[in-house]
Amino acid sequence: MRIALYEPEIAGNVGAVLRLGACLGVAVDLIEPLGFVWDDKRVRRAAMDYIDHVEIVRHAGFDAFHETLSGARLLLFTTKGSQSVYDFAFQPGDVLLFGKESAGVPGAVAQACDARLRLPIRSEVRSMNLAMTAGLALGEALRQVGGLPG
Repeated sequence: MRIALYEPEIAGNVGAVLRLGACLGVAVDLIEPLGFVWDDKRVRRAAMDYIDHVEIVRHAGFDAFHETLSGARLLLFTTKGSQSVYDFAFQPGDVLLFGKESAGVPGAVAQACDARLRLPIRSEVRSMNLAMTAGLALGEALRQVGGLPG
């Protein structure tokens, strides 16, 4: 299982997701362009020393990333998702895709995904923080497939 971030804009969110990946043993794909300079100290501050314990793969764009999937299911997490993450059956090779903080993903990227999932939230609010969403989604996915660390 992997986490993929589509054109992330906030260095602190990326750092937090990298730390999540390190803690749960999941690689992180970064689909460029990034909305910040890669060596931004905010990435390292949020990831702390965990950044050395996570596999990070950077891709020049969505097409370059998509070519690396080798048949894995690509699952988009979006507020426009039609199915709750808690009603979905995850598989060990799934790639969990999260869009950019300000705009999600373009329609063509959404169409390239095998499923569009959502985390249930109250109707009065718009969305959760990217790193929080990734943590909840990855936790449920790993729980389902028996992939949580011992």
